[in-house]
Amino acid sequence: MTILQTFCQWIYDWPFSTALRESDDAFPFVETAHVLAIGLAAGSIVIVDLRLIGLIFRKEPATRIVEALLPWTWRGFALMLVTGLPLFAAEAVDLYKNPAFRLKLVLLGLAGLNALAFHVTTYRRARAWAPAGVPFAARAFAGMSIFLWSAVIVSGRLIAVFHVH
Repeated sequence: MTILQTFCQWIYDWPFSTALRESDDAFPFVETAHVLAIGLAAGSIVIVDLRLIGLIFRKEPATRIVEALLPWTWRGFALMLVTGLPLFAAEAVDLYKNPAFRLKLVLLGLAGLNALAFHVTTYRRARAWAPAGVPFAARAFAGMSIFLWSAVIVSGRLIAVFHVH
């Protein structure tokens, strides 16, 4: 058994993990909160992305949309983490073997890197965009973001399809 498998088994065996996994009420509640959190985070991100691409809120400065929605993105992300970690703990052994879960983690990492690259490069000059419009690089980051977050959601739903006991 690998170190990662041993770690997953250790988490899976925690009394808290067992209680959550075996609960008829708690697990579905936490899972529902996780899905809603993804909706909040990804939804606020996609609204920003659609603004950057120029499909919505064209008359509003992109910075205004980003500044209004970024706190909601962080709240959604925080709730995703707070609900996702217990869900992982409850099913760590099964998720270790699940290709859809592994893909979701990779896609989450790529989405995070895409957002980081956008904010440390292109977005630094966002206040100067108004007269010239949103630059191609920002639109490219936005398009990649929509693709990655859509893929995160799809791979998350596929976890159930590839669920192994």
